[in-house]
Amino acid sequence: MKGRIIDLTVTVDVNTKSPPSTDLKVELTRYHRGPGFWQVTAVAQSLHTGSHIDSPLHCYERGGTTAEIPLDQVIGEAFVIDCSYVEPEQPIEVRDLERGAQGIQPGDIVIVRTDWTDRSWGRFPEFFTRSPYLTPEAAEWLAAQRPKAIGFDFFEEYSARLPDFTSEDFVCHRILLGAGVPLLEQITGLGRVGRQRFPFFAPFYKLAGVEGAPARYFAIVD
Repeated sequence: MKGRIIDLTVTVDVNTKSPPSTDLKVELTRYHRGPGFWQVTAVAQSLHTGSHIDSPLHCYERGGTTAEIPLDQVIGEAFVIDCSYVEPEQPIEVRDLERGAQGIQPGDIVIVRTDWTDRSWGRFPEFFTRSPYLTPEAAEWLAAQRPKAIGFDFFEEYSARLPDFTSEDFVCHRILLGAGVPLLEQITGLGRVGRQRFPFFAPFYKLAGVEGAPARYFAIVD
């Protein structure tokens, strides 16, 4: 394979937390058998921990599962909208997206970049509670560009950081997943790619009947 592989995935360990809406830890149980070394590890975690994808079932009772998302919907040309100037807890609005969207095409995998994951991953709950976030209007704008998937390197939903949010408050997820667009969450390292458009890959764990799946994001650049 030609080109350099750049890993865009966050590392998950026993200190990693899921969003505050569930606030689940990663639990690892290791099994050993002798006389030589042999190890098998079992993991218990939210499927929305670390780098992962969301399918429509996340917000819609009859929505599709992650196992039903074809790989070609999460592999292809990525187009990055650079919003890395935004501050913590700042909303990302339509004007922020438009200023970096020249050249975007239908069928792109659109990634909104803030560098928030690079700066704050591992600091919980701050990663979630102080993240920039999308406005509903910005989510509508993204869906209107007809991307085949949308990725984020920040916690894009404002309401989920609140302790008493309801399913109906998950506005941006409902807009994007309702348009049939898989969400690629907790991307990191976009600044290392060094370009706005590049081949992007988001293979994920194919588990039937669920709304989320761990993913391994990477770019290939010349």
